[in-house]
Amino acid sequence: MEITVAPNLDGFSGDLLVLPVFADRTWGPGAAEAAAQLGGWLDGYLDGLEFSGKVGETAAVPGANGFGRVLFVGLGDEVDADALRRAGGIAGRAAMRDQKVASTMGEIDIEGAIGAFAYGFLLGQYRFDKYLSEPKPSSTVELILTGADEVGEVAHAESVAAGVAMARDLINEPAGGKKPEVLAGIAADMCNELGIDITVYDRDQIVEQGFGGLLAVSLGASNPPRMVVMEYRPEGAEKTLALIGKGIVFDSGGLSIKPASAMETMKTDMSGAAAVLGAVRAIATLGLRVNVTAITPLTENMTGGAAQRPGDVFTARNGKTVEVLNTDAEGRLVLADGLSLAAESEPDLMVDIATLTGAAQVALGMKVAALFGSDDDTAELVIAAARRVGEKVWRLPLEQEYRSKLDSPLADIKNIGDRYAGAITAALFLAEFTNGRPWVHLDIAGPARAEGDEGYVAKGGTGFSVATLVAVAEDMAQ
Repeated sequence: MEITVAPNLDGFSGDLLVLPVFADRTWGPGAAEAAAQLGGWLDGYLDGLEFSGKVGETAAVPGANGFGRVLFVGLGDEVDADALRRAGGIAGRAAMRDQKVASTMGEIDIEGAIGAFAYGFLLGQYRFDKYLSEPKPSSTVELILTGADEVGEVAHAESVAAGVAMARDLINEPAGGKKPEVLAGIAADMCNELGIDITVYDRDQIVEQGFGGLLAVSLGASNPPRMVVMEYRPEGAEKTLALIGKGIVFDSGGLSIKPASAMETMKTDMSGAAAVLGAVRAIATLGLRVNVTAITPLTENMTGGAAQRPGDVFTARNGKTVEVLNTDAEGRLVLADGLSLAAESEPDLMVDIATLTGAAQVALGMKVAALFGSDDDTAELVIAAARRVGEKVWRLPLEQEYRSKLDSPLADIKNIGDRYAGAITAALFLAEFTNGRPWVHLDIAGPARAEGDEGYVAKGGTGFSVATLVAVAEDMAQ
């Protein structure tokens, strides 16, 4: 899709014109002119639809100003960048069959308006149709946006949206199509394309390197594990960001097996690794001046005859021993190795991303990620970045009094606590492998998947946290 930016729509025509409407049917830029051209019937028609400009409302009518159709999109009375992202998503989904689309949303007087709408539009058109016998891809070839693009907002939106789309593709891919070695190959292809150094550890090297958690989780799987380490090192970078993404490409629960219904979405248990890959792509494409070390431990968690058993003990990369009492609490085991490896190079900030606990979903629902931070300033850095890009996170306490729930009589730590505060005890477990570095843990178990289309989010894998990670990298680059 080509995105064209122009000061106004003079001389342009096309299939669909998207126009903003505020609360109480207050016309946004370009809407009053279109309404006047459409004539007196419009108000009565919109009355019949009960269209008043509330957030998310839409009304499609015959064309005006040289466009075949006009789509009025409600923005409500408090418009911010995320409202424009959502409006862009609605418009992108409505325009799937239109080749040439234009909008005046970029003329709304808020910072980043044109980029926000473009980002939402691009992701609103996202579809994963690889396995459909008769796919219906988007017909849109050109998006015309009016407004000012003085700081490359559109190019930025395209880069981040491409990273999100990559993450969504990887998450939505069936588990059989993304074995650990396949995902490692995709990462290698991306790194070779973008000039990023990459090291992929195979099973024998995983043993040699002491990645005991990754090895333990992989024991029941017939497809061997991989540890992927990507290093983006741009000239002039002063700070280093480490990203660690959980990459369980399918989670049966291991011998602590899940119910069949709970396995239906477990191809998405590598959403953290997918987010890291998407973020690295966007960061490198944007040329951000921050060093990035990105680590994705990749394996299946299966029930083969060699699978780890409840009560087994392994030694993680940092030398700590772990008693495994529930093999379905496996994400934290592979992250233990990833965090330990990342901490060895003493980065300025470590962020791990994982679909880690059902407890986070119980606490915060399906649209808000749980965030834990090693200290207030570190947590606020990521919270502010998430707020800026419209991804919802909520900080939960890293309550040290609960650490005793993880005490083991057999090893340095066990991998589960009791039934209470499960998201917190999981975070406390991970903290044992950070070596005291500034660190944030994002439990994205809820928002990593969507049950339906909404705004710029499509049903299935969402690519949640890609935009936040890019924003964190931007802040560190400055």
